[in-house]
Amino acid sequence: MAKRVPPRVADHVPAIQRLRIRYAKRGRLRFTSHRDFQRALERALRRAEVPMAFSAGFSPHPRISYANAAPTGVASEAEYFEIGVVRHCDPLMVKQQLDAALPPGLDIVDVVEAATPDFAARLEASRWSIRLDQVDASELAAAVTAIMAADEAPVERMTKGGQRTIDVRAALLAAYVTAGTGDGSADSTHSAGAGMEQTGCVILNVVVRQVTPTVRPHDVLAALRSVAGFVPPVPALVTREQQGPLAAEGLVIEDPLAADRDRLASSPT
Repeated sequence: MAKRVPPRVADHVPAIQRLRIRYAKRGRLRFTSHRDFQRALERALRRAEVPMAFSAGFSPHPRISYANAAPTGVASEAEYFEIGVVRHCDPLMVKQQLDAALPPGLDIVDVVEAATPDFAARLEASRWSIRLDQVDASELAAAVTAIMAADEAPVERMTKGGQRTIDVRAALLAAYVTAGTGDGSADSTHSAGAGMEQTGCVILNVVVRQVTPTVRPHDVLAALRSVAGFVPPVPALVTREQQGPLAAEGLVIEDPLAADRDRLASSPT
């Protein structure tokens, strides 16, 4: 067997452009783990012939960085990663070619050239849509009122460092209930359950600040159980709708790629 020889320093081509990419996990692809997505993405990058930059060393790997991946089983409209390429690429072309190379349900939403540092720091919060079926809307609204009025809402969760107590209330910026349509999407906002059907599909919308350890949607449901005794009769369907910086008022989540667009638009051509 031929001995594997590490690449020479001269073979290493540095990245000359970075692209920030937003993608969605939809439908059955919500059950794709982060590791599964990584494998699918690397195959798609090769099929799309994206000129990837690679790390130096004995086992070079493509220059890809990921930010705040959603848990397995959760759909998302706002996942992000960044790649380095060895020659300048048209972001729109990369979007089209990479989207075509990925399986349906893993969909490229947006691609921009990275023009600002500290992208991960911009992902300050997420807005989650939690679909709950066979739920009494007024009971859920009362549970939401109770948790928002609480000083703290500790829950236990197993992490890589062992069992941890997480204060969900400290990260929970907003929570409100909307009526759901037949497909589970929200169609109107209601306060304290007023005007909603008493049972059926309802949507619990929550805005959660990014903290360490991360507060997940199922932690919010666990907190509703511990604070108000609310237990949904069937498992929830969760979708991350937005992820990004908080606006000045502290509740609206803005587009995290907007700063890159603005910097590029203001740069001399």
